[in-house]
Amino acid sequence: MLHLLYIVAFTVLATLAIWNLIRNLMTLGSSSRSASGSSISQGAPQGQNRRPVPHPELLDEDGQVISEPLLVMRSISVKDAREQLDALYDSSTSTGEEADD
Repeated sequence: MLHLLYIVAFTVLATLAIWNLIRNLMTLGSSSRSASGSSISQGAPQGQNRRPVPHPELLDEDGQVISEPLLVMRSISVKDAREQLDALYDSSTSTGEEADD
């Protein structure tokens, strides 16, 4: 009896998920058609009305796009990494003990 309940519950959830997927696809399609239709109806060429906006982390203090690499990684040995992690762990446990006193 419990197996039948699981099968019915799974079927209901799967049906709801597929229905939600279809509804979202229809909404996405209609919104993309209305966005492209509004740009054509305004008389502006489609490429000129939208300028891509960069992510805020890619901008400097003046709002200009930065061209330098955001992350520079250097290769370290496993021993060095372990020593750094041990130092971080020791520093965090020592501050925790002082807070308890």
